[in-house]
Amino acid sequence: MIKMDKERRERIQSRDVELITNYSSKSPLAEAYRTLRTNIEFLSPDDPLETMVITSSVPQEGKSITIANLAVSMAENGQQVIVIDADMRKPMQHRIFEITNFGGLSDLLTGELNFAEGLQKTNIEGISLISGGNVPPNPAELLGSQKMEEVIKQAENKADIVLIDSPPVIAVTDSRLLANKVDGVMLVVAAQETDEEALAKSQQMLEKVQANVIGTVLTKYPAEESNSYYSGYYNYYG
Repeated sequence: MIKMDKERRERIQSRDVELITNYSSKSPLAEAYRTLRTNIEFLSPDDPLETMVITSSVPQEGKSITIANLAVSMAENGQQVIVIDADMRKPMQHRIFEITNFGGLSDLLTGELNFAEGLQKTNIEGISLISGGNVPPNPAELLGSQKMEEVIKQAENKADIVLIDSPPVIAVTDSRLLANKVDGVMLVVAAQETDEEALAKSQQMLEKVQANVIGTVLTKYPAEESNSYYSGYYNYYG
């Protein structure tokens, strides 16, 4: 019993850290995510972005947690948000939101489930999730398919904003295949970790597929009064 209590406590603490906008809404980091939300809204006030891919140059830059917290900040603002975990090789959103990964995007794209069956409610009001699902042998082919466009369109019709978690740009072709299916692409960059050449290469790759790169988000930036998963967080659009 003691062991179970300890595991449960550690799991709760880990989730508190990851979804800081929900569990520590008055923290500086939570406010930074709200600023990010506002910046996105002001990018195109007359024609709001409805679908967005969020990716990074390489792994471990914080894209999945950025997406989850941005979703929470948008839901707090009264928006209906659908998060799609298109990182089918290494899905993370179901862990962050603590729901099952059984029956997700891969199952929708192969026709094993319909959209309604693959869309799950989270414990946070206003946020629904399509998890990554079973790891397929051909994720790039699935993401580049007409069926993926249909899934995005269905999500767009049911929500105010659709946020898509996509694999790192340099590692695989997935993000490039998704980039021209959405309104905008945002790159997550880890301070003092992301290689400048890698970032430049990612931008070039996205430009080649005519992606609308709306800006970058800087994570893991040292800041005072921060005890979260990130040591700090700021954002920039250019």
